[in-house]
Amino acid sequence: MIDQRHNAPSRYFVDAQGHRVLIGLSLEETAEFEALDLAPTETMQVVAETGMGKRAGAGDDVRWFELYSKHEGAWRAWIARSQAERTQDLGFVNYV
Repeated sequence: MIDQRHNAPSRYFVDAQGHRVLIGLSLEETAEFEALDLAPTETMQVVAETGMGKRAGAGDDVRWFELYSKHEGAWRAWIARSQAERTQDLGFVNYV
């Protein structure tokens, strides 16, 4: 069986300033999402290292979901555009 995880397109891209960001999110939103996505002990280490403030409790879950939803919508749109472009690039002629 082929491991598809290594063949999937990356959900990140490099922005105009050379930063690696999640599709649909800004650099700041990507950093916030990644910090919220980590386990609590890892999150506290990231907060300490970056100085980024951290929201407490249920607000974290709400904010994580907001950022995830924004990214997921942009990701799905990107996949759809990529598939449409790939189909056009194949050069098939539609005979009706």
